[in-house]
Amino acid sequence: MAPHGLTKLLKLSFYSLVVVMMVMTHQTQGFRLGPLWRKKSKNVVIDPTPIGICASSVLVHGYKCQEIDVVTQDGFILNMQRIPEGRDGNGGGDGIKRQPVLIQHGVLVDGMTWLLNSPEQNLPLILADKGFDVWIANTRGTRFSRRHTSLKPNEHAFWNWSWDELVLFDLPAFVDHVQQETGQKMHYVGHSLGTLIALGSFSEGLLVDKLKSAVFLSPIAYLSHMNTVIGALAAKAFVGEMTELLGFAEFNPKMKLVTQFLDALCASPGVDCYDLVSAFTGKNCCLNSSTVDLFLQNEPQSTATKNMVHLAQTVRDGVLAKFNYGTADYNMMHYGEASPPVYNLSNIPHDLPVFLSYGGQDALSDIRDVQRLLDSFRAHDVDKLSVQYVREYAHADFIMGVNAKDIVFNQVVSFFKHHT
Repeated sequence: MAPHGLTKLLKLSFYSLVVVMMVMTHQTQGFRLGPLWRKKSKNVVIDPTPIGICASSVLVHGYKCQEIDVVTQDGFILNMQRIPEGRDGNGGGDGIKRQPVLIQHGVLVDGMTWLLNSPEQNLPLILADKGFDVWIANTRGTRFSRRHTSLKPNEHAFWNWSWDELVLFDLPAFVDHVQQETGQKMHYVGHSLGTLIALGSFSEGLLVDKLKSAVFLSPIAYLSHMNTVIGALAAKAFVGEMTELLGFAEFNPKMKLVTQFLDALCASPGVDCYDLVSAFTGKNCCLNSSTVDLFLQNEPQSTATKNMVHLAQTVRDGVLAKFNYGTADYNMMHYGEASPPVYNLSNIPHDLPVFLSYGGQDALSDIRDVQRLLDSFRAHDVDKLSVQYVREYAHADFIMGVNAKDIVFNQVVSFFKHHT
């Protein structure tokens, strides 16, 4: 891989961690995000709309693909892709109604990340060839979901959301649309933040009646043991920059401010910007350099700064709770309680079939935090919970690993077929 391309990827990934860690250690008492969202964003680069995911990554391989728009209850217009059948047109067999599968990406990326490897190596097309009706979600703020019925991306109000809103609005919009179009319950696959919003939804009693099963890859719920080797430096570096950074409602890793910040940080003694990807995600064992090049061409994506703050609160506080507005009064205004309500994972129905796969080298979804998540499933029906541990895998291997088909994806297919 070219050093320049690698450095770019590592810097973008590292910045995301730095912001999370800085917010985590920054005192948020009296921290008020509300007024910021009424201003206009400045110095934010908005890329021209590229060609859709269907045209760039599905149709070119001989598969059918549809671009679909879904409107959330709070007005966001979200993009989806539907791959209704396998490349040979048969998949599940003529006359057999194909089971829908909804696939949800993580933070700072979009649905394209599932399709970066060859058709024989990426999960959506593998599922299509195995007879499933595949739907790929793209959450608000990513390049194909930057529309709203009344707001524009250069307005702060457009970015006044965290993963609470993904739980409450985005995921239900995707699930409801798939069910309306297919008339069936569906399987669900989430990676990283895609697992967090599903866990939050299920714990609130949402959506589970519309699902056949759920797959959590590299699950994120608790982040107390996020064990990046650069965490200590990130937690201390440039904390004074946070006031300026939080002036941006949109968290865009391509902003000029971000580039300047990274240049300064990478010049610090002891910081090796050529090895930050391992320090950030853990040592991914199985990424192909050509896949990483494609990643650089398509990612990262924007999210809300408020969303990054919420993730940082999850790291700092060690609980899975709704967004903390910083004071008892502000929380009381939003929730009627002095503290944010907690997502109680023990509320997830014990008979929901769940497959969970995590990696021994994952520095974000650390095995100790995954074990804490699994503690929430202690009362789960034994025959409804399947757990896979992949000792050599880190965070990105679960999406883009060249051997993920043999190690993880085939297990997912078997799990779905068992629970169809």
